Amino acid sequence: MPWNPSSSRASAGDVVQLVGLRHKHFIFTLAPDGELQTHRGVIQHNDLIGLSYGVQVFSHIGAPFFLLQPSLADLLNELPRNTQILYPKDIGFILVTMSVGPGQRVIEAGTGSGSMTIALAHAVGAEGRVLSYEQRQDFQNLARKNLTRVGLDARVDFKLRDIAEGLDETDADAFFLDVPNPYDYIEQARAALKPGGYFCALIPTVNQVQKVLLALRLQRFAFIEVAEMLLRYYKPEPTRFRPTDRMVAHTGFLVFARRIEQSVEPRSRELLEEIGAVSALDE
Repeated sequence: MPWNPSSSRASAGDVVQLVGLRHKHFIFTLAPDGELQTHRGVIQHNDLIGLSYGVQVFSHIGAPFFLLQPSLADLLNELPRNTQILYPKDIGFILVTMSVGPGQRVIEAGTGSGSMTIALAHAVGAEGRVLSYEQRQDFQNLARKNLTRVGLDARVDFKLRDIAEGLDETDADAFFLDVPNPYDYIEQARAALKPGGYFCALIPTVNQVQKVLLALRLQRFAFIEVAEMLLRYYKPEPTRFRPTDRMVAHTGFLVFARRIEQSVEPRSRELLEEIGAVSALDE
């Protein structure tokens, strides 16, 4: 399997990671008789095949490296791209908030370079399905190549289409939207989701968030939340523990919502206002 985080030894065909001095790392696929050329020397793939992960290896000039399995975050951060990708800090929160898990059907609109597609395919498991829509053939081609590299392409249906034309699916468990004008596609998202299904959009600017919030209310979504993820790392040194000099700050706003079936009874008004489905301004 190209990326197999549950294995304990490196095998031919595996995607592996070498981490050297100053955390310089290389992610590549092991191939019999292959070699990795680095600024710290050459490493033969045959010398790595069969080794346990976590061991130390050396280049032909004696430079040290650790042989590891790349994490999902490592794979996504190093992904070949022709678009801005989602960062792990956002992806993790999205997956948990939308409760994406094994066996689910999840729709993604805006495949891009495939970073979110990889995370979704990993989360839904072998029995789940990701339906990924993209308008541009070149974006889809790269995303498909990235999914194939890590062995998750079989879990994804790639669709080349503008979702303004509608989607093939209904009753999806979750819908992730990452397109330039998300407020134009909230109706399509509602039609594709099951009642109670999860919606999330990644949105770069404040004015777009405002338009999406209005569109969500018009399309009878509720339990609406807006968030941004800010990530700060710390130096792992006991005697000089402090924040690192840089942090991963704003990368986009995340807007979450649920599809509801709205009651027209007057006695439901208070609850609808509380969950954001309606507003006193609607009167």
